[in-house]
Amino acid sequence: MARNRFDVDETLETPFNIKHLLRAGVYIKRHKQKMILSLVFSAISAACALVGPKLIETALNVAVPNRDYKMLFILAGIMLLSILLSIFFSVKRSRYMTVVGQAIIYDIRKDLFEHLQRLSFQFYDDRPHGKILTRVINYVNSVSDALSNGIINFILEIFNLILIAVFMFMCDVRLSLVVMAGIPLFLIIVLVIKPAQRRAWQDVSNKSSNLNAYLHESLDGMKITQAFTREEENAKIYNNLNTKMYKSWMKAQYTSNLVWFSVNNISTWVVGAMYLVGFSLLGPAVQIGTLIAISAYAWRFWQPILQLSNLYNTFINAVAYLERIFEMIDEPVLVDDAPDATELPPIKGDVTFDDVTFSYDGSINVLEHFNLDVKAGESIALVGPTGAGKTTVVNLISRFYNINSGRVLVDGHDISKVTLHSLRAQMGIMLQDSFIFSGTIMDNIRYGRLDATDEEIIAAAKTVRAHEFISEMPDGYYTQVNERGSRLSQGQKQLIAFARTLLSDPKILVLDEATSSIDAKTERLLQEGLQALLKGRTSFIIAHRLSTIKNCDRILYISNKGIAESGSHDELMEQKGHYYQLYTAQLEE
Repeated sequence: MARNRFDVDETLETPFNIKHLLRAGVYIKRHKQKMILSLVFSAISAACALVGPKLIETALNVAVPNRDYKMLFILAGIMLLSILLSIFFSVKRSRYMTVVGQAIIYDIRKDLFEHLQRLSFQFYDDRPHGKILTRVINYVNSVSDALSNGIINFILEIFNLILIAVFMFMCDVRLSLVVMAGIPLFLIIVLVIKPAQRRAWQDVSNKSSNLNAYLHESLDGMKITQAFTREEENAKIYNNLNTKMYKSWMKAQYTSNLVWFSVNNISTWVVGAMYLVGFSLLGPAVQIGTLIAISAYAWRFWQPILQLSNLYNTFINAVAYLERIFEMIDEPVLVDDAPDATELPPIKGDVTFDDVTFSYDGSINVLEHFNLDVKAGESIALVGPTGAGKTTVVNLISRFYNINSGRVLVDGHDISKVTLHSLRAQMGIMLQDSFIFSGTIMDNIRYGRLDATDEEIIAAAKTVRAHEFISEMPDGYYTQVNERGSRLSQGQKQLIAFARTLLSDPKILVLDEATSSIDAKTERLLQEGLQALLKGRTSFIIAHRLSTIKNCDRILYISNKGIAESGSHDELMEQKGHYYQLYTAQLEE
């Protein structure tokens, strides 16, 4: 999935390939029994429906001329029975296919979501989340019918064509050939329209993806939009994307309808030709009952062809969407367990950076030949200018990104050779964005440790000084909070996130701007809990407010792709270097 913006169309490097449909067969095979039953029911229903014209031919050619009323009643009874059977099996088939269609949606979405959870931070850094949502929701909905009803209908319509042709030829060979004379012209038209049709529907998927990406971004940033009175400008951008979507859809519909228009006209012409030929032969050569039966079969013959043309449209659209879906499923998992990865045993907390070089984009290095040795239980503060690489250091310890060269070791184990779960399960990570999920406050604190008791959750909240404000909320710990914690202040969200991290009882603790949104009074209370929390744990703390990290064992000033200064607060103040200037500047402020 290419990196781009909401106003940039995605591109596919692969041409139209039937393999996308064949690959989708893995989802169909899981429900093959219901698919086969549906096909059998459909075939029976179609065969019953085709008996009618043949019965009418017999009635007009035999029963009516001979005034055989008994035969007429028998034929009428058989026709009624065939109609009832056709309806019965059609309903049964519809029920099965509804189940299969929803099951296919479930399976594809499950695979997509599981894969998305394994993709690294790098995948999400530059990709609009709205475009990802479009693939998981809109595109999967669009392909489900093609993979269930579409395939059954395709096989059924082929069966119908063959069966109708057999019935027609049983009535009259010459008139049947007239009816089928338009097929070569239809095939030529379809082959001409096919490339344009595929391009048109791919453009629809692009414009739909762009529209959803901008909508998702706008909803996330609605408060900023209103704060800066950007409503009119944003409405113009959305209307522009919406207009492009409308024009793209209409163009695709025009292209698709050309197939239907062609089939409709060709079928009318050939049926008209059949009547001309039939009336010229009417008499001993062709009886009136035969002509009426052939007429009925002629319209029925072109109905499957029309349905096949519509299914062709459906498959063209489905392939465009399947390409997008499989492209995401095929997105390589850049940060994954090595084939020979082992479980990381219970750790003490030693951390070593051994000649580490790292770049986000492969061109500009954030860290170069970075070396650091941290002993278990040591507290390390990372300070420095914005963009120097402080957050990068802690992200590499958690192995959210793969390093370009060098090694990161935990207790002497190269983290690239241990399983991600065994590594991260022993770490407590509080990132700068204190994300709160929809649910209760209790659920949010328990998020990383589902077996925690209510008492343990309350104890963690008390340690980080979150218990007081939680208790004052309407339902206490069972108060429902909205997505991203919109009902909470930024400081409250950080305290809840801090309790969530503490509850996991990590050996290595990472705090990225953990106290940036907490007022001075709360921060003083939090420091008491922090001292207890940091005891016996290796900790990495990033903080712009230097008053919060004065008591750390070591303070590292990160600059120029490495460590510019290292020491305790007092040692660095004596050096009067970068840290001294930063600290005194904050005191003056």
